[in-house]
Amino acid sequence: MATIKIDDQELAYSDKGDSERVIVLMHGWGCSSQTLLSIEKVALDAGYRVINVDFPGFGLSPEPSSVWGVEEYTALMEKFIDRLGIKSPVMLGHSFGGRVGILFSSRREVSKLILVDAAGVKPRRSLKYHIKVKWFKFCKAVVKTLMSKEAAERTIEKMRSGRGSADYAAASPKMRMILSKVVNEDLCHVMPSIKAPVLLVWGTADTATPLADAIKMEKLIPDAGLVRFEGCGHYSFLDNPSGFARVLTSFLNS
Repeated sequence: MATIKIDDQELAYSDKGDSERVIVLMHGWGCSSQTLLSIEKVALDAGYRVINVDFPGFGLSPEPSSVWGVEEYTALMEKFIDRLGIKSPVMLGHSFGGRVGILFSSRREVSKLILVDAAGVKPRRSLKYHIKVKWFKFCKAVVKTLMSKEAAERTIEKMRSGRGSADYAAASPKMRMILSKVVNEDLCHVMPSIKAPVLLVWGTADTATPLADAIKMEKLIPDAGLVRFEGCGHYSFLDNPSGFARVLTSFLNS
C-alpha cells in the first residue's frame, strides 16, 4: 500500500496495472480496500489500472481530524484523483463508497459509475424508530441533569453503544459521529446530474440498503441500469462472485 498526504490527511491506497483505462474502488463503512480485492482482480483481468483506497478512518488511513460528511470524503477523492493525474475514471462504490461515487460523479467527469448495494437514499424511519429517538433524547437530558459532565458523557456513550448498529458499536467516538452524520445524508437531489452510464448491482435480500433504494436510483439517474442478484445480501459481489464478475466485465468492456 502507498500513502499520499492531501491537506494534512493521509490516504492509503494501492495502484495496480498500467492501463490508460482506470477504475477507482471505494469500500463500504467498516471495511477497507481489502474487502474489494475480488473486484480488484476482475478489473485487472479486464485490462484496467485499479486504484483501491482506504477511506480516512478505515484500513491503513488515519481518522479525519474533524467530523466529516460525504462532502469532505468526496472532496478528498477529487483532490486525490487530480494529484494522480487521472482523467475521467470509472468509479465503483460499495455501500458507503457509493455515496462518494454518487456525489463525485454528479459534479466531475467520469466514464462510468458502478454502484454496488450502495447507500445514498435516506432511510425511511418507522414510528417505532422515532419513538426510540425521542426516548433516548429524554433519557440523555435526565442524565445530564443528575450527573456530572464526565459521568453523564460516559453514561450517554454506553446508551448509544447499546442502541446503535454493529457498525456504530465497533467505531471509535469520532467515527461514530461521522457515521451518524453521513447515514442521514440524502443524495437523491444530485442523482439527476450524473451524466455517465451507471450500473447498479444489488442483492434482493439486502437489508442495509434495500432493493427499493436501487429502484429509486435507477429512476433518478438518467442513464442507469439495474442488475439484481436473487437471494444475495449487502455484499452481493461476495455472495455471487461469478455472476458479479461476468456483469462487471461486460459493463467495463461495453
